Amino acid sequence: MFGDNIALTGEIRLGATEAFGSYFLAPHLAHFCTRHPAITVDLLPMPRNVNLSKREADASVTVDRPTTDSFVVSKLAEYRLLPYATQAYLQQQPAIVSVSDLANHRWIDYVDDLLFTDQQVSLRKWLPLARPFLRSTSVIAQMQAARSGLGIAMLPCFLASSEKDLLPILPDEVDITRSFWLVAPAERRELARIKALWDYLRQVVDMNREFLLGCSRAIVWRP
Repeated sequence: MFGDNIALTGEIRLGATEAFGSYFLAPHLAHFCTRHPAITVDLLPMPRNVNLSKREADASVTVDRPTTDSFVVSKLAEYRLLPYATQAYLQQQPAIVSVSDLANHRWIDYVDDLLFTDQQVSLRKWLPLARPFLRSTSVIAQMQAARSGLGIAMLPCFLASSEKDLLPILPDEVDITRSFWLVAPAERRELARIKALWDYLRQVVDMNREFLLGCSRAIVWRP
């Protein structure tokens, strides 16, 4: 059934950002484990970067590009972020026709002094005149608050676009993109099981570039 995949055995610990790990990687990794039944994957979705130097993981998907020569680093994908809110919220609040209108709305945001990377999009940097009424270190919590209809949250398209009750705001005017990087210590990257996962992640991400950029609402699954 699985052919040569039986030869790949062992455990892999993969770090990831909270939303990407939970909403995108987890279902794809379930497919990977089905293809490689002798490999066990530990997925670590966290609201921070895992420390590869301290062996917290064998590899990681991160929004920061490491600069040390001891890591193998490959750009995995770009992803887009947009403001999202429910239809009910938008109907009850002043119309939004330009980015400047957003400052007068109710916002859900990050806790500024607990940001773990400059790549996180906070209102303080992007829309400094806006005042958040709810803040959280968790982007998933921010999405759930937006789904309640109480405000607007800046969310990755891969997280929010599959939620039918969330609508993108000004998608033709707001263009915020960030990058994911695939990282592993050089000595771990050479292990056969790490190579197999590395190649698999690159393949499924390549298949989903439109989804990650918000141009499609559907995830593509590898056969």
